[in-house]
Amino acid sequence: MLRRQLTACSTEKNISINSAYRSTEQGATLIVVLLFLVLIMLAGVIAVRQSNTDLKIATSDQINTVLLQSSDSANQKLEMMLNGSPASAEYKDATSAAGVFGYFLLDDNNAGNEFIYCFNPRTKKYLTANATVKAPLGGLVNSLNNGICDYTTADGYTSARQTVMTQMSVTTTPPNPNAERFGHVVIGKEIEDRTSKRYKFDIRATSALPAYNEPKVGNSKCFEKTSIKSNVTTGNTSLSECLLAASTPSKTLYEQADVENVSSSTVCTPFGRGSLDSKCVLSPTTP
Repeated sequence: MLRRQLTACSTEKNISINSAYRSTEQGATLIVVLLFLVLIMLAGVIAVRQSNTDLKIATSDQINTVLLQSSDSANQKLEMMLNGSPASAEYKDATSAAGVFGYFLLDDNNAGNEFIYCFNPRTKKYLTANATVKAPLGGLVNSLNNGICDYTTADGYTSARQTVMTQMSVTTTPPNPNAERFGHVVIGKEIEDRTSKRYKFDIRATSALPAYNEPKVGNSKCFEKTSIKSNVTTGNTSLSECLLAASTPSKTLYEQADVENVSSSTVCTPFGRGSLDSKCVLSPTTP
């Protein structure tokens, strides 16, 4: 009788030990699984953040390219107009008294003003009738506001997609006291001749994407600002500074251009083969 009781007690002790071992083993497995889950979650969060960063970089690079191309296109348009044939309509418009360059070339009193127009290859925005002229210290000279880009109308954009708008600012370069003597005179021209003078222009092409953020700070519209920081009066901001404050993606491309009348050299064209039959015809100079 006593022997049977001892055996029973021994059996109960074995069961108790096995149960404690199994409980400890299940707890360790749970901890390991939780650690793996935490690592997987951290890897997922890092991957999502990295993908968002890559997307932002790609978008920023695309926006920068679009804005740069738009500003460069506006500058190239001016170059093509001025370097084209003197008989073309665009050349005559640009160099006329109402044109973007003729406004300064034909009237020395306009040297300090700022000629502003909204670049649109579909319309003639480079004439005074469709431009805005600002005085050096602010205010309108021609009392017109047609040259200011309006992001609420289709004509304010460079294309029919209505994505990018580019506003041009053309001024004469301020005189440099350290400039070379007679550097403003065209070589081969009489100094008394009006066409002998060489002009330097500062051209600023500012492109923006109004679809991202409205180019406006309070009640002040950014495109109504001057593009020249030195012309900003107290308490005001320039166009680029206003666009930055409005968080509107923008880019300003600055270019300095030399404009002068260049005459072609005299060309002698021989006719005939023998020296006695040769004749020369002087070709007229081309302005």
